Amino acid sequence: MDLGIRGRRAVVCASSRGLGRACAEALAAAGCEVVINGVDVERLARTADEIAAATGARVIPVPGDVSRTDVQDALIAANGSPDILVNNNGGPPFRDFRDIDRRAMLDGLIMNMVTPIELIQRVVDPMMERGFGRIVNITSYSVLQAIPGLDLSSAARAGLTGFLSGVARQVANRGVTINSLLPGNFDTDRIRAMLASRHKATGRSEEDIASELKAAIPAGRFGEPSEFGSTCAFLCSVHAGYITAQNILIDGGNVRASF
Repeated sequence: MDLGIRGRRAVVCASSRGLGRACAEALAAAGCEVVINGVDVERLARTADEIAAATGARVIPVPGDVSRTDVQDALIAANGSPDILVNNNGGPPFRDFRDIDRRAMLDGLIMNMVTPIELIQRVVDPMMERGFGRIVNITSYSVLQAIPGLDLSSAARAGLTGFLSGVARQVANRGVTINSLLPGNFDTDRIRAMLASRHKATGRSEEDIASELKAAIPAGRFGEPSEFGSTCAFLCSVHAGYITAQNILIDGGNVRASF
């Protein structure tokens, strides 16, 4: 399917690996010029070269922590005012809620709520003026189903969801859509790190832990990052102009909810 976004300019935050990279790859394959971002300068440059070689697209690396305003400035300036923004960022680590002090709470909110809002504030008016804009926020299935130990991350992402619910409806009549993708368990570095951490804590093999997790997912497996990236690219396409203010769960059926 031709997504109708060839030549569009995209910014994908935290995209040197994992689900962010998958989104950048899918948008580049659709013909977009893509700005990618990450804190590891060498990995970011390598990712940019790999995506460009695989797709023929122009890929611009902008290193740094996307929560910093100077990095945000650089992202927006890298290819002019973007037509597509994919918000993504790391989240607070697993931690008992009793151990989360005020500074950690504020940092978590900045990472997973304030930063994406700031970026949307920067790009949404030019999108509206042009009559086309696609904003996709990568959040988590924990917005819908609690994950003990990720309380701060879940709260910040839920706050973002609530904030943007009204915003999306204010800009919909100008060709701008705002949606969120809620990933479940995907085969990324993040889940491999989690498996290693549980192995260290319990002594069980990573293979056994992974098998147990997969067995609890109706699809019987972890998701492939490319599946996530393709969904993101579709939401950014001309075909998705009537989809907005939605939270789209991609989890293999793991969240047991009817609505």
